[in-house]
Amino acid sequence: MKIVVLDGYTENPGDLSWEALEQYGELTVYDRTSYVDSPLIAERIQDAEIVVMNKTPITRETIDKCPNIKLIAVLATGYNVVDCAYAAEKGISVVNVPTYGTQIVGQYAVGLLLEICSHYGHHAQTVAEGRWENNADWCYWDYPMIELYGKTAGIIGLGRIGQATAKILQAMDMKVLAYDAYQSEAGKKEAEYVDLDTLFARADVIFLHCPLFPETEGIINKENIAKMKDGVILINNSRGQLVVEQDLADALNSGKIYAAGLDVVSTEPIKGDNPLLKAENCFITPHISWAAQASRQRIMDITADNIKAYLEGSPVNVVNKQ
Repeated sequence: MKIVVLDGYTENPGDLSWEALEQYGELTVYDRTSYVDSPLIAERIQDAEIVVMNKTPITRETIDKCPNIKLIAVLATGYNVVDCAYAAEKGISVVNVPTYGTQIVGQYAVGLLLEICSHYGHHAQTVAEGRWENNADWCYWDYPMIELYGKTAGIIGLGRIGQATAKILQAMDMKVLAYDAYQSEAGKKEAEYVDLDTLFARADVIFLHCPLFPETEGIINKENIAKMKDGVILINNSRGQLVVEQDLADALNSGKIYAAGLDVVSTEPIKGDNPLLKAENCFITPHISWAAQASRQRIMDITADNIKAYLEGSPVNVVNKQ
């Protein structure tokens, strides 16, 4: 059986092993293929039965060119780059990795907030450049130092990751509000559920931890920004399309939003004309919330389990069941 990995570099840049997948067939791994539909994708898949990918699109056209495909295993939770409906029509199962980075993504979200509050990187750089040793006073700071004790956080999307973030914020003695279309008993232990307008009105810091659905796309827009406190901080390491980027840039430049910490943008890699690149007090990192070695190892292990379950005739984590 042939197994092809189309874009394996971000999952395994060399610090992991593909052995977990190799045990199930003849494995070919490509570091990168294409982030847009391309004839190269089908050319590399050829007659493989199992296709493993992260961001490489698997379209109707590719599926038609590769009739041997039986399983598409996504090295991630999101699977929007796969034509899942057409795959189902062709009897192809699409499987994902539903839970692998809950704690690290929550940790990263709070890390973005802490960087905004204290500017660790900037101040460390000034010390390395010799400024402290030549400073007239025994200390200095170039930005306001923000204490989070007693402030209110609002989390939009209180699933596993939202709850992980809430636990960290509670440990910092912050009040935690949450909005979620589906309230849970587990969520009630970590936050106070409120409606969305109440969250916007009361939160000093807003975290986006919701999935990208039609009803959440562009949820951070000028109308909702107007409902927020002046000087609010926004953190997004969920999906870039949750934010209308020009509206956020305008709010940052006007001071309505004090700062934003973003690990995702609407188009990735980011485009040079993205308005957030020049927005005031906007911290952008290259979609690395998930990238700790431990979480990538879990992706590898769960993907191997997905392949094993498929081969045994009882596929799991199928996202396109008919």
